[in-house]
Amino acid sequence: MKARISDSIADHFRGGEMATRINRLDWSQTSLGKLDAWSQSLKSVVKTLLASSYPMILTWGTDFIQIYNDAYSQLIGEKHPAALGSDIRITLAEAWDTLGPMIETVMSTGVANLTPALLLLLERSGYREESYFSVSHAPAEDDSGQIVGMLAVCSEVTQQVLGDRRLRLLRDLSSKAGATQSVEATCYDALCVIASSPMDVPFALLYLRDSDTKRLILQGSVGIQAGEVVSPRRIELETNGTDVWSLAKAANGETILIEGIDEYITILGGAFSEPVKSAIALPIASFGQTATLGVLVAGISPSRELDEGYRSFYELFAGQISVLVRNAQAYEEERRRAEALAELDRAKTVFFNNVSHEFRTPLTLILGPLEDVLSSKNGSKVTTEEREQLQLVHRNSLRLLKLVNTLLDFSRIEANRIEAVYEPVDLAVFTTELASVFRSTIERAGLRLIVDCPPLPEAVYVDREMWEKIVLNLLSNAFKFTFIGQISVTLRWYTEYVELEVQDTGTGIPAAELPYLFERFYRVQGSRGRTYKGSGIGLSLVQDLIRLHGGSVRVISKLNQGSSFIVSLPTSTAHLPTERIVSEHDLPNTASVTAAFVEEVRRWLPEEAGEQGSRGAKHFLLLCPSAPLLLCPYFTG
Repeated sequence: MKARISDSIADHFRGGEMATRINRLDWSQTSLGKLDAWSQSLKSVVKTLLASSYPMILTWGTDFIQIYNDAYSQLIGEKHPAALGSDIRITLAEAWDTLGPMIETVMSTGVANLTPALLLLLERSGYREESYFSVSHAPAEDDSGQIVGMLAVCSEVTQQVLGDRRLRLLRDLSSKAGATQSVEATCYDALCVIASSPMDVPFALLYLRDSDTKRLILQGSVGIQAGEVVSPRRIELETNGTDVWSLAKAANGETILIEGIDEYITILGGAFSEPVKSAIALPIASFGQTATLGVLVAGISPSRELDEGYRSFYELFAGQISVLVRNAQAYEEERRRAEALAELDRAKTVFFNNVSHEFRTPLTLILGPLEDVLSSKNGSKVTTEEREQLQLVHRNSLRLLKLVNTLLDFSRIEANRIEAVYEPVDLAVFTTELASVFRSTIERAGLRLIVDCPPLPEAVYVDREMWEKIVLNLLSNAFKFTFIGQISVTLRWYTEYVELEVQDTGTGIPAAELPYLFERFYRVQGSRGRTYKGSGIGLSLVQDLIRLHGGSVRVISKLNQGSSFIVSLPTSTAHLPTERIVSEHDLPNTASVTAAFVEEVRRWLPEEAGEQGSRGAKHFLLLCPSAPLLLCPYFTG
């Protein structure tokens, strides 16, 4: 029976609102009897709880009559003040399945308990609410020492539990932000994170704008089967079709609250598996654009009201999805650009390869007859002036052939189609022979050539043609930038590797330029050289050819003191593909290649340049050294 308020006010307890209510309540209508007749122990416990600012409640007697303080009255919401003097089993009937056994155990054993973050179902705000309390139950004794009641100290931790849970969800979602992946994979991961938290997000639909921005495409769903009436795979934004979630409005930037969804769809959710009755549609914001990226539709837990904290959680969640989607879109755009560039690069490589072959054939046909005429014993048929003109054509044809061969090697390396054949070579003898072809030209320029290649203990496996190009490129490069002093070629054996060093006393290379020296088409600006013409791929080609041998190249240089290019090649064959190793190999015809290098560097000498200028002026467009470059715009500038 519920106690009524007494007409007279006794002054047994002092304090706030609850002390007044306890004094005025007609306790004779309860099993506790009149206030004057209460035992001293009961009065003492009541005074203790009334003096506490911590939420406390006392149940006394077999009827579990409850007495509580001001702080506790705030926890039970609409149940206050009717709960005072009533049976707690009635007041908290919805939670008694959880609380009852705990309280009865304390009263029967006299052993106190402590339960942190206890989930309780409460109906204190007009709905079955998910709430959490840290509760301690202790036995309460009467004057004779008998346990007749229970004193509980409790603290609501609902907001802390919800906050931690929602923060964990946001953290799990933000952990995906650093991953570079497609939009599809990003949406899938985001929905997986949502699926892991059904207490806060009973269901979700994720829509993104199509490329033309006139429709929304469903990227995935949680808790709802895709393709149903409430989860269409496509929404046309400019038509008046079925739009349960007001997606068109949300796509325009509005946040929409949808009520009564349980009338046309049954989705269970929340802490107690109840029908979800409302949802929220949030725009997924874009960055620097007028149109949103899409819309997130999310169910609202039936166990929690959409308060400020819940709404803020959803806004942060939609914002995090926006970041993920924008990152994924940027990644896909970058990938598309990279694929387009790769395709362009492949097309360029194929073009270079094809055009190099096309150039090489007529050049070979030109050089053959020219060399026959120039070497003919019956030279009287050719006048001196004609011979000079033919020699000029021959030199320029060799230079063009050198450029075409370099371009062909470059395109083969780009396409991974270059095939090396590794054979045992007396590298000291071979390197000495290659260096010696430059001797006359270097000495004519007033420089010294020092070749120090002592015999090696064993043969080194190299591709002869590639090694020739490595040595000739490094020597011609040294000669190009050396005006006084010497050029030296040194070969040394270090058991596990052999080292070739081409050193000069030339102009040197600025320290800032060294990291870029082996990049394709890179040329040091403002450097003094015998010529300013060139393709800019010689050193890059050297590095690529050395890498095919499992080796490396490095450069040491000081401005105005000279440079040293050092090539390291592993010995033995463990680093080479076995199918490309041969014991004997037909030597390639590289005479024209060597001749092209020698003719190239001879043209850099002043007397050679003057001779060419006087003899070839009337044929400038045909014979100018830069003319072959004009055939391929890729090398211009």
